[in-house]
Amino acid sequence: MATRAAQSCNSMDEVRVEIDRIDEQMVDLICERFAYVDRAWQLKNSPADATVPWRIQQVIDKVRARAEKNALPPELVEALWRQMIGWFIQYEEENLRKEPKA
Repeated sequence: MATRAAQSCNSMDEVRVEIDRIDEQMVDLICERFAYVDRAWQLKNSPADATVPWRIQQVIDKVRARAEKNALPPELVEALWRQMIGWFIQYEEENLRKEPKA
């Protein structure tokens, strides 16, 4: 299906179709990101390794800069990423507790 620019939508149905299309792509990208997070915990040694403050800040800085470049509120992107990163850290910690390295 061809995509439609936001300003070309003439009805709420058209807007919703495009939002649904984007949501599908976002879930697919989060799924891809999750595969790397899943691998990351396997390469770490303890639950303490799940939280890497300098890396978290690096990621936040990058996504905020990309948001600003695209005229998207950086506060929105930061809030979304912090929520996602927090969930991933918890996931890593739980898995590292279950399967501690020797």
